[in-house]
Amino acid sequence: MPYAVKILDSAFITPDVKRFKVEKPKGYTFIPGQAAGVALDKPGWADRKKPFTFTSLTSSRTLEFIIKIYDDHDGVTKQLGLAKKSDGLLLGDPYGAIHYQGPGFFFAAGAGVTPYIAILRDLQKKKKLAGNTLVCSNKTADDVIMDKEFTEMLGKNFLNIFTRQHVIGFREKRIDRDTLVALVQDFNQHFYVCGPQAFVTDLCDMLKTLGADPGSLVIEQ
Repeated sequence: MPYAVKILDSAFITPDVKRFKVEKPKGYTFIPGQAAGVALDKPGWADRKKPFTFTSLTSSRTLEFIIKIYDDHDGVTKQLGLAKKSDGLLLGDPYGAIHYQGPGFFFAAGAGVTPYIAILRDLQKKKKLAGNTLVCSNKTADDVIMDKEFTEMLGKNFLNIFTRQHVIGFREKRIDRDTLVALVQDFNQHFYVCGPQAFVTDLCDMLKTLGADPGSLVIEQ
């Protein structure tokens, strides 16, 4: 049975990414990195549930989601882009395989960074961020989610790679084998990988060929 909650606040934080603060049902708990099915509580949309990751601290009195909005088709995120304060949502139970298992590298493509937000905020609160590095791949600097907070949180251990920057002299860069060799000195640690399926598959394959233990790869199953 889904939980009926209201949107308390919402705002765009990049041109196509929107932050939502919503009510937290009594007794509702999640592990940092987990997601829940979310649907709009209105006719025609209540059964069209999509998974979105919690980005708030587990101790927060409200829930937060940071969601990429796709305007090119009439789906759930387009409707969420139009949603406003006091609109209703239907929230499922928490689930997901991405949660913190020890220090390492967090690799994200685009909105794939969202499961890491709650994890890294939780580690910061516990003063256990040491030994962790976040590497984000985005098209341009405008697409980076929470650039300021990640920079303040991680400093030099927050790295951005841009695939399509549209500036004179810019050379397209992707996370390839050479990038991994340059970034990762020790492949005997945890690797968290999240993003489009092709990104996850390619990166995990490269990490394994470079010596990473398959058991150290933390991905959504």
